[in-house]
Amino acid sequence: MQLIENMERLLSKERGTVFKDPGGKINVALVYPNVYSVGMSSLGFQGIYGLLNRMNDVVCERFFLPSPDDIIEHERTDTELFSFESRRSLARFDIVAFSVSFENDYPNILKMLQVSHIPPRSAERNASHPLVVMGGVCAFYNPEPMAAFFDICFIGEAEEMLPEFLDVYRGTGTREGLYSMASGIEGVYIPSYYAVNYDGETGQISGRTPSGKAPSVIKKCAADNISDLIIRPVIITPEAEFSDMYLAEVMRGCPWACRFCVAGHIYKPVRKKELSVLRQEIKEALKITRRVGLVGPSLSDYPHAAEVLETEEVDFSITSLRASRMSGRLVELMRGHKSISIAPEAGTERLRTVINKKIRESDILETAEIILSSGIETLRLYFMVGLPTETREDIEGIITLVKEIRSRNKRGFITLSASTFVPKPFTPFQWHCMEKMSEVKERMRLLKKGLGQEKGVKVFHDVVKDAYIQGMFSVGDRRSSRLIELAAAGGNPIKESADARYYLFRRKDISEDLPWDFIDSGVPKERLWHEYREALGL
Repeated sequence: MQLIENMERLLSKERGTVFKDPGGKINVALVYPNVYSVGMSSLGFQGIYGLLNRMNDVVCERFFLPSPDDIIEHERTDTELFSFESRRSLARFDIVAFSVSFENDYPNILKMLQVSHIPPRSAERNASHPLVVMGGVCAFYNPEPMAAFFDICFIGEAEEMLPEFLDVYRGTGTREGLYSMASGIEGVYIPSYYAVNYDGETGQISGRTPSGKAPSVIKKCAADNISDLIIRPVIITPEAEFSDMYLAEVMRGCPWACRFCVAGHIYKPVRKKELSVLRQEIKEALKITRRVGLVGPSLSDYPHAAEVLETEEVDFSITSLRASRMSGRLVELMRGHKSISIAPEAGTERLRTVINKKIRESDILETAEIILSSGIETLRLYFMVGLPTETREDIEGIITLVKEIRSRNKRGFITLSASTFVPKPFTPFQWHCMEKMSEVKERMRLLKKGLGQEKGVKVFHDVVKDAYIQGMFSVGDRRSSRLIELAAAGGNPIKESADARYYLFRRKDISEDLPWDFIDSGVPKERLWHEYREALGL
C-alpha cells in the first residue's frame, strides 16, 4: 500500500523513535498539522513527544498532514490517518493533541479530523470520540478562531500543564467531570464553558460569560526556569527541514520587545538556559549527531553564546544574530558556515523607531560587512512590508540599504526575504489593520524591481494572500470558525466572505473588548496601548 510504504521510508531513516505497548495506558495522538519535514523540525512538538513517552502509563504516537498526493489516496481508499508508531487510526486514541504554531495550518486541522471520520466541531462529538486538545504558540495568544473545534486549549507552555492535567484525566471517569476538574488548572481553557455575545450594530464583542466555576480570566502558564525542563528532541532524521540536527533551546523570550513581534511579548519573562545544563545537553547530542541547532530569538543576547560556539567537534547552526557589535565575535566562530541571518525589518531609521527595533543603520552595515568578510557564503536579510506608517519611501530605503551593503563587500551572496506585516495579539500593533493587499503587492514588486539588477542579490517574498489569511485568523474571534471551514473546503475566505474585511482592515480602539482579552499574558493592555500611540506619534 502506497501510504504505508511512504511512512516506512520515513521511519527507516529515524533514530530515537519510541515504540511502546499501548495496552492499559493513556493513548495520546500528537498531531502536527503540517507535513512531516516541518513537524519534525519543531522543538516543541518533539519535546512533548519525549515528555509524554517518559511517563510509564502514557503512550504517545505521531501524526502529520499527509502530502497532497497522499491525502487523495486516503480519500480514494477511505483510509483514516494512522500513526507512525503503530499504524492505529487517529480515532482510536484517547486524546488527540494538536501542536499548532501557525494560523495558516488551521484549515489543515479540519482536514485531518475529517479524513479520520472525527467531527471537526466539538459540539458534534460525543464521549465515543477522542478528547481533542490544542497546544502550541497559537493557543498562547488567541485560541478563539479555533474554539468551536477544540474541547480543551492549553494557554501557555504545555510542558508545565500536562503532568497536572494527566493526573486529573486519570482520576475522572466522565468528560464533564474532566472539564470541571481541569478548568481549575492554571492555563487550561475549556471553550464550551464560555458564552460570547456580539453587538448587532458594530459586530464587536459585547460580553463574555463563564459558566459554573470556570475562571473569567485564564492566566498564561509559563515555566520558571528552562534549565529545569526536559524539553528536547527525541528523534533525529535527515528528512526534517533541519536535516540530522539536534535542536537545543538556549533562551526563551526576547528582551527587545519589537512592537510587531508576538514572541517578544508572550514569552515573558525572558529565560536563559544555564551554561552547564546546555553543555551537558550538547554532550548528549554528540552521541547522536554532530549537527546542533541553537534555538532562541537572537543568539547575540545569550550571555554564553561565544563559549558554546567554541565547543569542539560540533557543527553549530543558529537562528539569527542581532545587528550589533556584540555579534562580531560570534560571526568569527561561525566561519565556514553557509549562511547567517540578521533582521533589520525596515529600511529606514524612522520606521525602525516606529517598530521599536533599536538598531541603527551603522549597526546593520557593520554587522553585514563582518559576515561577508568572514567567508560566510550567504547573508540573509529579513524585512517586513506593510508595517504601520510605512510608505513607499521606506521601501526605497530597503533598496538603498541593501545596495550599500553590497557596495561595501562584493563577496558571497545576499538573500533578501520580505514578509507581509500581520498584526498579532498581545503586541502594541494588535489594534492596527493590515495595509491594502494591492498596495503590499505593489511594494513587493518595487522591491524586486529595485534590486533585480544587483549582482549577487536575490529577493524573495511570501505569498501575500497567505499572509492575509494568517492575519484574518490571527485577530479573529469565534465567528472565524466559518472562515476556517471555508478555507478547509478549498475556498478563498478573503474573496468569498464579507467578514474578511472586518478582521483585516478595521483599526481597533482601547475601549474595544478584543477576542483574546480574557487571557492574562502578564503584559498590561494599557501599556501596549501607550506603545501603540507612541509608535504612531499620537
